[in-house]
Amino acid sequence: MSERVCPWWLGYLLVSPIRRLLQNPREMLVPYVREGMTVLEPGPGMGFFTLELARLVGPSGRVVAVDLQEKMLARLKRRAAKAGLLDRIVARPATSGSMGVADLAGKVDFALVFAVVHELPDAGSFFHEVATTLKPGARALFVEPTGHVKSAKFEAELRAAVSAGLKPIEHPSIRRSHAVLLEKES
Repeated sequence: MSERVCPWWLGYLLVSPIRRLLQNPREMLVPYVREGMTVLEPGPGMGFFTLELARLVGPSGRVVAVDLQEKMLARLKRRAAKAGLLDRIVARPATSGSMGVADLAGKVDFALVFAVVHELPDAGSFFHEVATTLKPGARALFVEPTGHVKSAKFEAELRAAVSAGLKPIEHPSIRRSHAVLLEKES
């Protein structure tokens, strides 16, 4: 999906317990994710958020984790198996031009788009693909790190999301991040 993709080995740092002190996945996700939901997570890496998403959707829900890097997905699956959550997670490889989620059209209740859009060559096509998967009224939490993404770049990415039919409804506070909660227009 991009030439600037986070190297797979950096994924080990991103799942570090120290990160949990700065960004607690449960605290961030509890307001948006409930049992039985279908959740899309593009760019999950090794699963920092994925495992918590799987806990929150419960045994009747699913998390569809899509990543370009097979090594990230392999490590995510190992971590999920160890946590007893693998049956709630569908790990899928993406291609350089698509997440390959056409089969999810209108089936997703929530999408977590965390620190991934800045790595993509085309935010517009990405957000169109995300919007297509969402049910009417479904939400997406879009977050970019302030260290990698300046305000002007985030605003341009947000405009791409709006053009895809996602409207901003609130700006949650997430440490060291630009963040917006989006809702798919009916």
